[in-house]
Amino acid sequence: MSTLLPTHWSDTGSDDFLDNHPFDEIQVGDSASLVRAVTNRDIQLFAAVSGDVNPAHVDALYAKSSRFHGIIAHGMLGASLISTLLGTRFPGPGTIYLGQTLKFHAPVHIGDTLTITVTVKTRDAAHHRLLLDARCSNQDGVDVITGEAEVMAPTEKLRIRRTDLPEALLADKNLRYDQLLAAASAYKPIRMGVVHPCSTEALTGAVDAARLGLIEAVLIGPVAKIRSLAEAHQLDLSGLEVVDVPHSHAAAAKAVAMVRAGELAALMKGSLHSDELLSQVVNAQTGLRTGRRMSHVFVLDVPRYPKPLLITDAAINVSPDFDAKVDIVQNAIDLAHALGVPCPKVAVLSAVETVTAKLRSAMDAAALSKMADRGQITGGLVDGPLAFDNAVSMAAAQTKGIRSEVAGDADILVVPDLESGNMLAKQLEYLGDAQAAGIVMGASVPIVLTSRADSAHSRIASCAIAVLCAADRSKASS
Repeated sequence: MSTLLPTHWSDTGSDDFLDNHPFDEIQVGDSASLVRAVTNRDIQLFAAVSGDVNPAHVDALYAKSSRFHGIIAHGMLGASLISTLLGTRFPGPGTIYLGQTLKFHAPVHIGDTLTITVTVKTRDAAHHRLLLDARCSNQDGVDVITGEAEVMAPTEKLRIRRTDLPEALLADKNLRYDQLLAAASAYKPIRMGVVHPCSTEALTGAVDAARLGLIEAVLIGPVAKIRSLAEAHQLDLSGLEVVDVPHSHAAAAKAVAMVRAGELAALMKGSLHSDELLSQVVNAQTGLRTGRRMSHVFVLDVPRYPKPLLITDAAINVSPDFDAKVDIVQNAIDLAHALGVPCPKVAVLSAVETVTAKLRSAMDAAALSKMADRGQITGGLVDGPLAFDNAVSMAAAQTKGIRSEVAGDADILVVPDLESGNMLAKQLEYLGDAQAAGIVMGASVPIVLTSRADSAHSRIASCAIAVLCAADRSKASS
């Protein structure tokens, strides 16, 4: 082999197999390379596996203010590509990595295209060892990493089927949350009554939402209990108004009265039962009724779904009749508009995607779709009946031959009843790792109807949604 000219080795086999280059085929000067574009996903995966969460790599706000003016890749992420080249291409399978020296010359930014090249410098025939020059350069030809790698090369020709790796699912739990807060921050904070905030989560959510400038929090409940809770958890209530009432029932009544008096623009449930608050809200004489049925809408960020997913009604209307479903659909469409979806796609769910008199939900879905076609429900595309799978999966919809602008791409899922909706939403949250927020539509003001198990994070997101709803209503009335 010593009489051969240096060779630049490249892949010539199938993508399904890894082919190596035994020691006897390799001479000094031989080289190989691979090209890889660096994505934010690469950086996040490397951080997750290594535990290296240096803010220069994962915190966009910090990174923007750093000397690099943006997120940069870990140095060892680039270095790992040298190992990739040695272990999978040249020399390839059977190679044993013995050592490496590295120098880092320049940062690697998201979107950079790296070319990794290794070149044989010396051969040790007695031990089948190779010393290789290793370098990593960017799309501008600038070396970002240089060094040497020492390996023991394979002695036998190998062809091994490439292993299929499991799909790595990355859920950026802050992305849509940050987008939601950014959208809400474009508007002035709304004056929100927080009803009986006598749990840690309820009080923390209200205080944090106020500190973020989303709301002007008015805490309505037993003042001694609220202040004691704040002191125990080091929550600063300075600048927040506290309305003293003796108990949760009085807090609900007072909050509704303050809305009717024009003192509050929204409500948020604290640590009282939903029924206790809603009984005051729906009171025919003293409540917050409008001409439309009230309904609840969950807003979910589901990791495997490409956009926010709204589910309704899973909290208020137990077994809604057809007229109630008309309002439920329209409420959800109005919320989607407030969230910036100009023409939401509404999937009315049933157990099947065919119209059948055997299922009331299927008949209701068909009628709701026809009402939307005739302009009796406005602002969105409504289709049904659709089963859950073909409402959210384009592949499932195509397999079943469904022709629909909604199927496989729904923004809103309208469930048959509260039981099915609540189970669906909670399954997505607890088994699908979805981030949940929620709001009541159809009242004279937005109402954040949180669960007692909701985190402060969820309560803040729900406050942001209320801000956007209030802003949308203001635009509509002006």
